[in-house]
Amino acid sequence: MPGEVPEHLLARSRERRRALGLPVPGEEGGAAPPAEEAPPAEAAEAPAAEAPAAEAPAAEAPAAAEGAAPETRPTGDAASKIPAHLLARSAARRAAKGEGGAAPAPAAGGAAPARPAAAGRAAAATAAAAPASTATGPGGHTQRLLTVVKAGSIQQTRAEAQDKVHTWPHLLVSEFVSLLTLMALVTIFSALVRAPLLEQANFNQTPNPSKAPWYFLGLQELLTIWHPMVAGVTIPGMGLIILMMAPYIDKNPATKPDDRKFAICLFTMFLMFWAVLVIIGSFFRGPGFNFVYPWKVGTFFDL
Repeated sequence: MPGEVPEHLLARSRERRRALGLPVPGEEGGAAPPAEEAPPAEAAEAPAAEAPAAEAPAAEAPAAAEGAAPETRPTGDAASKIPAHLLARSAARRAAKGEGGAAPAPAAGGAAPARPAAAGRAAAATAAAAPASTATGPGGHTQRLLTVVKAGSIQQTRAEAQDKVHTWPHLLVSEFVSLLTLMALVTIFSALVRAPLLEQANFNQTPNPSKAPWYFLGLQELLTIWHPMVAGVTIPGMGLIILMMAPYIDKNPATKPDDRKFAICLFTMFLMFWAVLVIIGSFFRGPGFNFVYPWKVGTFFDL
């Protein structure tokens, strides 16, 4: 459609028509002449005859390619990198104007047949009545101008919602409430439970049972079961190594407990293992660090 052709292409088409001596639509005398008043073949071939001699080989190459068999037509000019579809369009255009086309083979007697004048007049009339080129590229795509879009009609891109909250007041308020609750519990516990100081230590009399502080009772319990090399070095060392390697083994960045099953299981096993050892050493070990039942003999552990 003419309305879809850019203005610069229409201007180039009009200049080309003026150079070839063809009528230009929209100007004075731009209407195509009727077929019966078309100029003879000699007049149509005049612009081609007046062309420089340098353009003659270029005009003959597409014409020869058009007249050749389909399988022998060139696919492009290797020297000038001209696409094959442009060469085909040029050859068809020159053939429509009566300038191109392969010359017929000479007859057996050696005389070349003359071109009919009717064919030349029909070609000239077709070229004059041909519409302006729509400038279609490979695949039939037409060149068009982009629509101008106002800046206000473009929707602005907003940042995606993130699962984060501010430190204040969400985090600090919870920490402050937890601190006050813990302080209240410690105050109530210290007021209700007696925690007197023990008597002065006597180096001539060792208490029985002699227990370590509660945070070392788990290690003391291991020493009663295995060799000191195993209970004091191997098992604690393996536990520390596993805890140090845990962040490199479990690289899950999730913060929800349901998505951190490996980390929760590892911490629970470590906590329960040490808690059970501390409880046994505190309440189930009597004189000589022997195993006893606290509900029968009593407890041998001082806070």
